[in-house]
Amino acid sequence: MSVLYSLYILLIFFIPILLGHHLMVNWMKYLRRKSFFSQQYIVLELFLPKEITRSPVGMEIFFTALHQTGAASYHETYVQGKIRPTFSLELVSDGGKVHFYIWARKNWRNNIEAQIYAQYPNVEIKEVDDYTKSFFHDPEKNAMWGTTFAYSKPNPYPLKTYIDYGLDKDPKEEFKIDPMTSVLEYLGSLKQGEKVWIQIIIQAHKKEGKQEGRLVERPDWKDAITAEIKKIREKTLGGTGDIKLPNPTRGESDVIAALERSYSKLAFEVVIRGIYMADRDIFNANMSLAGLIGSFRQYNSLNMNGIKLGKFTDFGDTGKDIISLFGWITPLRTMMREMRDEMEVTFLNLYKQRYAFLDPRSEYNPAPLIMTTEELATIYHFPGQVATTPTMARTSSKKAEPPPNLPI
Repeated sequence: MSVLYSLYILLIFFIPILLGHHLMVNWMKYLRRKSFFSQQYIVLELFLPKEITRSPVGMEIFFTALHQTGAASYHETYVQGKIRPTFSLELVSDGGKVHFYIWARKNWRNNIEAQIYAQYPNVEIKEVDDYTKSFFHDPEKNAMWGTTFAYSKPNPYPLKTYIDYGLDKDPKEEFKIDPMTSVLEYLGSLKQGEKVWIQIIIQAHKKEGKQEGRLVERPDWKDAITAEIKKIREKTLGGTGDIKLPNPTRGESDVIAALERSYSKLAFEVVIRGIYMADRDIFNANMSLAGLIGSFRQYNSLNMNGIKLGKFTDFGDTGKDIISLFGWITPLRTMMREMRDEMEVTFLNLYKQRYAFLDPRSEYNPAPLIMTTEELATIYHFPGQVATTPTMARTSSKKAEPPPNLPI
């Protein structure tokens, strides 16, 4: 009897706590979604000059200016639902014509333009219609394949960056090796009727606690970097007796140096999505999986991190095997086709909304990657003449200040 009474007391005590937690989680989700969708957003297209002599360092400075950490008080968090600003850096190809876009809140336009012009004065920026709104997916006519990108190692490990390629030293054009050219050449190789959309959605990373609406504190990612460096150093300890000194290999020393460099930079939470679309009669499967993932492999390093395939809108080989075995069962074939169409529509809508951080770990919305300003500047920057993609949108002339001796 005493055991049942104890359970009864525990239920009376814990049920209100569980209900309160559930209500708080859903209230915060409601507030944040309301805040996100109530904002006005714009799409800015960036037209690059034929000559860009700046290294990606300029883009890293630009991303540093975008690092805004959101709510500053409990009232902003729990009443207003204030969230950190989200930006989407986008690379788009329509039949091989390559475009650079930035999607952002409308009230950020002046800041974005000022920061880009400060680093790249010859770039032209124009507000344009959202290119995603003119496309409507028709499963009977169009085929599409979409994926979110994932890391091959835990978040603390960095990608191979522009510094590893020597672009921080501003080498002459003929000696430059720009990792972004692989992505641009892939986008430029598309044929008429094919589309590829790539979005890199970012928001500032920070340590989160009750002020940010979390009942359980989420640590800063730098804690994970410190732990990883400690683990590597302990692994390399060598010697005899009580005296043991670290003796890392060249590779381990390089990893520690890269982790320490990441520690000194500002970090962003990042979700990367890619979509390949075409009419069914010209759909090329090699341009989807092999093309999208393959064009990002130059950022991978065996000793550090890499970008790989994440969740994607396909049943893969298992689904194809099921259809080949039981395809004669019409209801099964119809069901799988409907499931595929639903996945494609869901993924496309998430892309169009640039929705990434409000419902983490949901389908096609995984826990975000962590990237420093250095890594972001590597995967999204303005290439120089080393990028020879002929269909990339560039300005036809160079801007110049008027001479000071003109008559008034």
